[in-house]
Amino acid sequence: MKSILIIGLGKFGHHLCTNLAELGNEIMAVDIKEEVLEDLLSVVTSAKIGDCTNEEVLKSLGVRNFDICFVCIGTNFQSSLEITSLAKELGAKYVVSKANRDIHAKFLLRNGADEVIYPDRDIAEKLAVRVSANHVFDYIELTEECSIYEIPLLKEWAGRSIKEINIRAKYHVNVLGTKKDGHLSLLPEVDYVLRMEEHLMVLGRKEDVDRILKRL
Repeated sequence: MKSILIIGLGKFGHHLCTNLAELGNEIMAVDIKEEVLEDLLSVVTSAKIGDCTNEEVLKSLGVRNFDICFVCIGTNFQSSLEITSLAKELGAKYVVSKANRDIHAKFLLRNGADEVIYPDRDIAEKLAVRVSANHVFDYIELTEECSIYEIPLLKEWAGRSIKEINIRAKYHVNVLGTKKDGHLSLLPEVDYVLRMEEHLMVLGRKEDVDRILKRL
């Protein structure tokens, strides 16, 4: 469990807040508009109304006491930049700021952000990969070379164990889990027998996964 400050409760900040709360974290949510906080009162530890570009307001939140401070303001870059810089000056341990453009990210990093996230860009990239490949059901990029893919089984894999198929040696991908009806089982044993109705979660390079997909 971590103590987390979320500044800016737009669509992204709102979803971030509810998901972090579901995972058991203690959250303070702050926004300049009272109405965006109302439906979060039941899930956050505390909620405050305030303009965090005002140093006194930000200081009153005790930013140095949080494990992570999220600055989720996407529509006003000037405000995002000011809050990011002020939070770091006031002793925030780790500041994560939302950016919409590369130039914004550069300024945020130069002015105190420890990490910059691009939720809109990341979702667009993930969706593009998924819809471009006929048999990719989900996709998580880890590095420029390696990603996690959710793919269907080859027909010849059904009824055989992971060890028998020798997936890693033959196809150069690692099986991280199996998925059926939305239920994910991680790290199956090598003697686990695969079933046709399952999907595989595999870690590998795009070119190696593509070779598998071409055989479907």
